[in-house]
Amino acid sequence: MLLDEDFITMPPEKRPKRGLSDADDEDDDYRRKRDRNNEAVKKSRFKSKQRTQETFTRVNKLKAENQMLEEKVKTLTKDLQFLKDLFLEYASNSQNSKFADIDLEKLLEDDQDVKKDGKSSK
Repeated sequence: MLLDEDFITMPPEKRPKRGLSDADDEDDDYRRKRDRNNEAVKKSRFKSKQRTQETFTRVNKLKAENQMLEEKVKTLTKDLQFLKDLFLEYASNSQNSKFADIDLEKLLEDDQDVKKDGKSSK
């Protein structure tokens, strides 16, 4: 039994320890993936906050613009009503008109001056 004797007297072969290096490689790979994911999450959250802030700024700007336009509508509505009343009074040529003391020619001149200047006196 020569084989049994060789088996007993020969030291076992030393194999490289795969378990540790594989685990280290897996740990390094896992760590790289986690780091990349963490960076992607930070970037995504930053972009989300930035979009939210831009939306908030835009909403405030639009609210201010809307308020200004509403005020302009009120002013123009009052002007329109005044002009309608003026026209009706002028057209009816009534003597006891509430606009009897208004010089229509002067108003029309002022209106032409405003159109030339591009500014409103109101």
